[in-house]
Amino acid sequence: MGKHSAIEWTDHTFNPWWGCSKVSPACRNCYAETWSKRVGLSLWGPNAARRFFSDKHWNEPLVWDRAARKEGVRRRVFCASMADVFEARVELEPWRERLWELIAQAHWLDWLLLTKRPENVSAMAPWGQDWPPNVWLGTTVENQEYANRRTPVLSEIPARVRFLSCKPLLGPLDLRKWLDAIHWIIVGGESGRAARPAEKNWVEAVRDQAVAARVAFHFKQWGEWAPILQGMKRVGKKAAGRALSGRTWDQLPSILGMPDEGLDWSMTQIGFDVP
Repeated sequence: MGKHSAIEWTDHTFNPWWGCSKVSPACRNCYAETWSKRVGLSLWGPNAARRFFSDKHWNEPLVWDRAARKEGVRRRVFCASMADVFEARVELEPWRERLWELIAQAHWLDWLLLTKRPENVSAMAPWGQDWPPNVWLGTTVENQEYANRRTPVLSEIPARVRFLSCKPLLGPLDLRKWLDAIHWIIVGGESGRAARPAEKNWVEAVRDQAVAARVAFHFKQWGEWAPILQGMKRVGKKAAGRALSGRTWDQLPSILGMPDEGLDWSMTQIGFDVP
């Protein structure tokens, strides 16, 4: 958990628990599994335990919420970087219920729920057709196969903001048929020793689709591999950086009643009905 997250597209991270099971190619080099092993924990797989936390941990977002209220500035919380909120395990049910209660209390925070299991969301989330305005829902689409599986499911869920995380980007993507239902796209290459490269033309194609559809676009990083004149070269995450076409892309969706984070088009153009 982090009060000031190093992740460029969020302000804080909060984990209701640690641990998960791998479900698709994006999971192969899971940074969260690597981190948990580094601190001596074995939490990955269907038979592994999950790690749960104390009241002190759960009270931290309420502190962030009070600070955001005092400053008059909404803050984003990525939930969960070390788990999947919508993993189907019986022992997670009371912790999910506690999370829904926390989200309701901390309404100066925008909760970014990113899942690789969007098919579980409608059954597990408590909001039905009336999602609260401070809950953003995203799914990971690392290649076209998983875009085809997950994006249609996400598109039908009435979250205030629906977003795609194309990270790690593992192949070319054509997202155009769904972009009228998507408000934000995050793209990034993989980091770590076994990182797979995200080709420059794959990244540019997703960026161009987002721009054409007036969907907010965020490019997080190249990862371990950077584009060169001919192909990709492994140079390390720091050297590869996060510039795309000579600039950084840090767009965020604008929401009715919440601060505009810098996009230069109106809310109606990114999918919101303005009274």
